[in-house]
Amino acid sequence: MKRHINIIPLLVVLITAGCSENKTGDYPIRPVAFTSVKLDDDFWAPRIRKNAEVTIPIAFGYCESTGRIKNFEIAGGLDTGIFQTIYPFDDSDVYKIIEGASFSLQTFPDPELEAYLDTLIWKIGLAQEDDGYLYTNRTIAEMHGGKGLHEWASPRRWELDSVLSHELYNSGHLYEAAVAHYQATGKRTLLDIALKSADLVCKDFGPDKMKVFPGHQVIEMGLAKLYRVTGEKKYLDLAKFFLDIRGPNGREYNQSHLLPVDQTEAVGHAVRATYMYSGMADIAALMNNHKYLDAINSIWEDLVYKKMYITGGIGATGGNEGFAQPYFLPNLTAYCETCASIGNIFFNHRLFLFTGDAKYYDIIEKTLYNSMLSGISLSGDRFFYPNPLESDGRHKRQAWFGCACCPSNIARFIPAIPGYIYAVTSKELFVNLYISGKANISHGKTKVTIEQKTGYPWNGNIEITINPDRVKKFAVKLRIPNWARNEAIPGNLYNFTAHHDENLKIALNGHQISPFIEKGYAIIKRKWEKGDKINLELPMPVRFVTADERVKDDAGKIAVQRGPFIYCAEWPDNNTGNILNLIVDTAAQVNTGFSKDLLGGVQVITFTGRQSFKSDEGITELAYPERVTLIPYPYWNNRGPGQMMVWLPVNIEAANPFPKTNTTENQNKNNP
Repeated sequence: MKRHINIIPLLVVLITAGCSENKTGDYPIRPVAFTSVKLDDDFWAPRIRKNAEVTIPIAFGYCESTGRIKNFEIAGGLDTGIFQTIYPFDDSDVYKIIEGASFSLQTFPDPELEAYLDTLIWKIGLAQEDDGYLYTNRTIAEMHGGKGLHEWASPRRWELDSVLSHELYNSGHLYEAAVAHYQATGKRTLLDIALKSADLVCKDFGPDKMKVFPGHQVIEMGLAKLYRVTGEKKYLDLAKFFLDIRGPNGREYNQSHLLPVDQTEAVGHAVRATYMYSGMADIAALMNNHKYLDAINSIWEDLVYKKMYITGGIGATGGNEGFAQPYFLPNLTAYCETCASIGNIFFNHRLFLFTGDAKYYDIIEKTLYNSMLSGISLSGDRFFYPNPLESDGRHKRQAWFGCACCPSNIARFIPAIPGYIYAVTSKELFVNLYISGKANISHGKTKVTIEQKTGYPWNGNIEITINPDRVKKFAVKLRIPNWARNEAIPGNLYNFTAHHDENLKIALNGHQISPFIEKGYAIIKRKWEKGDKINLELPMPVRFVTADERVKDDAGKIAVQRGPFIYCAEWPDNNTGNILNLIVDTAAQVNTGFSKDLLGGVQVITFTGRQSFKSDEGITELAYPERVTLIPYPYWNNRGPGQMMVWLPVNIEAANPFPKTNTTENQNKNNP
């Protein structure tokens, strides 16, 4: 017997579980579905298309060639053999790519892709055991008398140390994929598989049943999405149960050292952390749990004020793939996992939906245009797992990874980006990101078409046309990015070296206005009529950034920012390819211009620097002045491996001089 399913707009369940209607016990702000937003810009629209045409197909191709899909075929009796892949969580890669493919179908209908998904979901259904259990490693091992059971999987379900077990992690990504596929296609095939699995988890876990929390968080968000689709409160209750049984005798690595409501610092594995904080936000919204909200607000301040890179990347160390002590932010060994950047966006988006504060979108934009975007090549088929802020030439994008969480996460996130642009309440329309395109928005009983025309992120000239189907009074809230308000980042972890005096300009129907700015938004409240036009000019000067003096790795150095981009020096653009020994002159004239033939078209920055070297006597000396060229950080490593640096020394003490005798060797190495 089929249960009743509530039809809820796709965006609410797909991104941050905003609600379709503003009701008690939910986020007070609801995002506008990405299916209602059509982009036609030159920056994001081509990337979303490339994700559909390149990234998703090659990701499914690797799932085929590496045995990820064969695992489902073996577990379902379609094939024979042992477990094919390295990790027991490899099922989750298939689920995430299904989720991304489902999102992509909303923008680029593709009967061939939809048929492929139908077949793949059929195989997943065959792999599911009769009672709903779905974990191919254990199912296949049991076919072979236990042979091939991964060391992270207990001989019995759910019982292993909660750090290593990924049974519930796989389930969480299954639930998210199932909701996305159902909302995209209207088909219940994957949703029914997910509900059968979730019903088993509800049966096995609870206050008077098993008390094992997930080894890797994500099921909390997945269960919240199932709740939104079905209205079945048991899924929401189970999500909260999985949170509340963490601590107090666990480990910081997976945030089980304290009860979630008692946590105040970002610790441990960064992806696990941001997924848990996002799940806590969902529970806080859906169950009016203010203790959860207080906890994640404290955690956010610790993360942003003490542990975040200038690129928006999080996770300083590779050993735990996560957070280190405050202000420990090394550049060459920075981890900044791509998945953690995506998790950071999830977390900040939810906090925005609670508060309407632009500071969360300032973090989203910084992460989106820098550390997240660095994770995928311009070609759409090469990826970074870590995203360091400095390289000695040993970093190189990969076609795939044994642990492939980052490519599959990129595949599901990119097509969802249009859903982050707008949000609404009954009296407000938020414009959070500036990207050319058109959106159709329901604002109460009024239908509003909003159109943007802009050259963002390369320039700050933005034209917004408001077309309501009837005259309607509401407030349009334009986010004024923090960099346009002389703030490098919320808090004082990073600061601009100088105050920029050129003011932004806002015009309404051709007349300059000075709207009130609150929580980072310029508020224009009026009765809107069809054809009303807003022009926003955000100056984009080149800015130098310094770090808090407690960040030792950035002492004596500056970073360079223009608009939302952090810039870097990379080997192909700079003299002999020697980047790491550069010293830059911040007093020199800075030039910037758009280079249409470089990396598909980028804004470059040039100014003066010198190479440092050690003389035969061991004294650091400086070579003649030379031009230093900077490109946006996310574009690095698209021309092969070589030296790169975000934080540029401004004095000899901070430099990394090469021995004079090695100069020729370094030139040859970096200039093939």
